[in-house]
Amino acid sequence: MIFVKTEKILGDERRAMLLELLSNTDKPITGGELAKKANVSRQVIVQDISLLKAKNYPIMATSQGYVFLSKQNDHSNLFERIIACKHAPERTREELTILVDHGVFVKDVIVEHQVYGELTASVMVGNRNDVNEFIKKIDHSNSVYLSQLTEGLHLHTLQADSLEKLDRACEELDKEGFIVKD
Repeated sequence: MIFVKTEKILGDERRAMLLELLSNTDKPITGGELAKKANVSRQVIVQDISLLKAKNYPIMATSQGYVFLSKQNDHSNLFERIIACKHAPERTREELTILVDHGVFVKDVIVEHQVYGELTASVMVGNRNDVNEFIKKIDHSNSVYLSQLTEGLHLHTLQADSLEKLDRACEELDKEGFIVKD
């Protein structure tokens, strides 16, 4: 029987490892996965990520995990549009599914809070699996959707590789009663 000695990876060495792991993949890595690799708690990883972000490393927390923003993740060739929507929480899956089924990537959700001002949270969904994982995380964590702070009113930043995809997705959202009109 072989026993593997696992020791905590400390401080700067751990943060260097996090940077290496995040920068060498284009997929999000959860805090739990990073904690397991470093043999520390998830909270230590959250603190490390905060320290790295404070040093201007381009790390973003998404609903699927942490991502390192690099030239690989450069979306400058995509068309972007911000839309205003309003719906009950129960219709979130439907809204997101309409968007991703039209080839649209949902970057974030934005609400205007009466005390804090504009609040933005990463959504980062681009396919039905992403949508399902996002909904599952909300449900299993007993969290509320950011839009619940504003009676369902929210904005989304959308990205697609063509204006036609954005147009078709927005037309269907409008048809289904999601789009807020003036």
